[in-house]
Amino acid sequence: QHQALPFYHDIPFYGKQRRIALRNCGLINPESIDEYIARDGYAALGQVLTGMTPEDVLRKMKDSGLRGRGGAGFPTGLKWEFARRSQNYPKYVICNADEGDPGAFMDRSILEGDPHSVMEGMAIAGYAMGAHEGYIYCRAEYPLAIARLKTAIAQAEAYGVLGENILGSGFSFHLHVKEGAGAFVCGEETALIASIEGQRGEPRPRPPFPAVAGLWRKPSNVNNVKSYAMAPQILLHGAAWFKSIGPEKSPGTAIFALTGKINNTGLIEVPMGISLGEIIFDVGGGIPKGKPFKAVQTGGPLGGCLPAAALNTPVDFDSLTAAGATMGSGGMIVVDDNTCMVEFAKYFLEFATAESCGKCVPCRVGGMRLLETLTRITEGQGRPEDIDTIKYLAQNMREASLCSLGQLTPGPVMSALRFFGDEFIQHIEDHTCAAGQCKALVRAKCINACPAGVESPAYLALVA
Repeated sequence: QHQALPFYHDIPFYGKQRRIALRNCGLINPESIDEYIARDGYAALGQVLTGMTPEDVLRKMKDSGLRGRGGAGFPTGLKWEFARRSQNYPKYVICNADEGDPGAFMDRSILEGDPHSVMEGMAIAGYAMGAHEGYIYCRAEYPLAIARLKTAIAQAEAYGVLGENILGSGFSFHLHVKEGAGAFVCGEETALIASIEGQRGEPRPRPPFPAVAGLWRKPSNVNNVKSYAMAPQILLHGAAWFKSIGPEKSPGTAIFALTGKINNTGLIEVPMGISLGEIIFDVGGGIPKGKPFKAVQTGGPLGGCLPAAALNTPVDFDSLTAAGATMGSGGMIVVDDNTCMVEFAKYFLEFATAESCGKCVPCRVGGMRLLETLTRITEGQGRPEDIDTIKYLAQNMREASLCSLGQLTPGPVMSALRFFGDEFIQHIEDHTCAAGQCKALVRAKCINACPAGVESPAYLALVA
């Protein structure tokens, strides 16, 4: 007797998920426009071009409450409206697919699994703000995503849903794929724009914002892959439908790349407002081998670490910020008690420091001084005044850095210091690493693990 295949909602990993941006990923052939159309693809664009004014589109997007899924959480409809109001032409629609966070693959998966959804969202944005040209900025390390995007663009042009006079409406929209060289700082919108222009990827002072002077100093709108992918669904099902999912100030769903010490790793899309504990233990299936949960890093290398006491925190922009972390673009790394939080913070600091473009002193120099201090602590050479040094450097980087890379670089260090300060003190004063990860402070892990503090190798050598 054959066992029936379970429904999605019967599988614990999917039970609490709600898929909007990922609705087609894994279910359709991403290289077939016909399969996308069979799943209501380009229906929203058709409705927009045949029965809505740009103002209607903007109103619906603002009413939905969609906030940018790139990490900043700025209202998407408002952003589109700013570009619409600019009376300088031409205008440009830009998609930020420069996903560089360690352990993150949300944008990549959407572009590889459902490229037409992003393209449809960009065409709708172009109509709403009066733009006729768009760029998808995707890092060159995503060759499959780029290949599928190019295939999808060619198919959409052949079907008349992209290019000149779309669906006979008189509206034209052309898309280009721009390959990035893999600089993390190009995830910042003004550095991304500079890179498209062929310049070095460095942030520009704001104002003027891209909505006024962006690509080639023309009005431009930059949104994340996930933001554009959600737009067609909002216009198809209505603002009230989207608003009904999640809390009032952060409606819709959040996409995370769930990685680290967790049983069910992978890409998840959950309603905003779900708690961290539900994600980690219900969707993620808990920690392998029943080991204790220690912390979760949200928001990628510029985010923050939250302890077990924060497991009831709702996952939305405002709640995570209040708790001491950030939503970020969607990385979520879970760690158990084998992780040293000082070394963990240092890992992210190494990444952020290496990715600094070097344009402004607070980020370029402050990041290196911060990394030197943490390195010294992990090597057993920490000094009591190092804690004050970390706080001083972090404050100045947050207040004086040109872009969010520098402003948020101290995030993982400061949250680790806030919630796991005893580990920093232990490293500095006792010259020990309880997790046994800092090699300079650990002779052998068995010494580290002994509750009586017995130096096992020395004892065994003595009695032998």
